[in-house]
Amino acid sequence: MITKARVQYTKLMKKLVIKKDKTIRQKVYHHIREEILKGAIAPKERLIEAKIAGEIGTSRTPVREALHNLELEKLVVSIPRVGYVVRGMDMQEVEQLCEIRAAIEGLAIAWATAKQPDRLIQALKRNIANQKKQISRGNLNGYVELDAQFHDIIARLAGSERLLELTQTLRRHMLRYRIKCIYMTETAERSMHGHEKIVDAIERNDTAEVLTAVKTHLSQAKDDILYYVFRETDGNDGQEANR
Repeated sequence: MITKARVQYTKLMKKLVIKKDKTIRQKVYHHIREEILKGAIAPKERLIEAKIAGEIGTSRTPVREALHNLELEKLVVSIPRVGYVVRGMDMQEVEQLCEIRAAIEGLAIAWATAKQPDRLIQALKRNIANQKKQISRGNLNGYVELDAQFHDIIARLAGSERLLELTQTLRRHMLRYRIKCIYMTETAERSMHGHEKIVDAIERNDTAEVLTAVKTHLSQAKDDILYYVFRETDGNDGQEANR
């Protein structure tokens, strides 16, 4: 005879299994996604379910689900009789990412300055001071982390979780393109100077100048990407295949 306690225990175990399975799916998805965004899995590289599952130490099911979700996110493409392949680089996407980021980050600065202007300026100045230290020491890994923090500070002080999510997602997609040039002293210094101009404009409380500084900063990042990523493909209309 099945007791009431036994029924409750069975239901609890089912919930635990479902929760655990969901956690595995999420971990597999985020792992593959991060590997693509940071360039560890190169554009046009074929993604083999069995191989990935073996490397991660899981079954093929969560890998298959992760690849399907990454296809919806436009990071991979499904090719008949081939399987999933990482999307190639697209110049038009770089330009769109920069324009969208400029609009969203301009909004983030407007919200942050309306709520906590002094805290925003002080936090950004500390961040830039640390950027200078890391660049002078040749620690470009440290600089890249501070670069991400600079934009996160603005988004967090804007006070919107949705806006923070959008800015982080766009920046990580752009990182996929910047990976070839972001760890270079020359581009790091240009990026840092762009940050300085943004803070100067915020401090002067000049809305038009802030928007110009943000657009100029992202335009410089775009130019670096176009030069270091696409210069070898200019004869092909500046784009790689496999879009």
